[in-house]
Amino acid sequence: MREFLVEITTTVPEGTSRDEVDRRRAAEAVRAGELAGTGHLARLWRPVGELRSIGVWRAADEEELHEKVLGTLPLRPWMSLTVTPL
Repeated sequence: MREFLVEITTTVPEGTSRDEVDRRRAAEAVRAGELAGTGHLARLWRPVGELRSIGVWRAADEEELHEKVLGTLPLRPWMSLTVTPL
């Protein structure tokens, strides 16, 4: 598998209910754990005081990374991504 540095900024759309945000965040934590278990998520950091996270992700190629890994995250529709192959 190849490694990718992924910077993620999540922006919750205006008008989204607190319940929806909480539900998606809980599901996101579960999915991230699953991806870590399969080796797709190697490391994840959230810089203190920032609204972004930085992670080392693994996939066969960038297409798999977007479609079968990052695309499965419950918060993905609200994310902007910067992907750098390592």
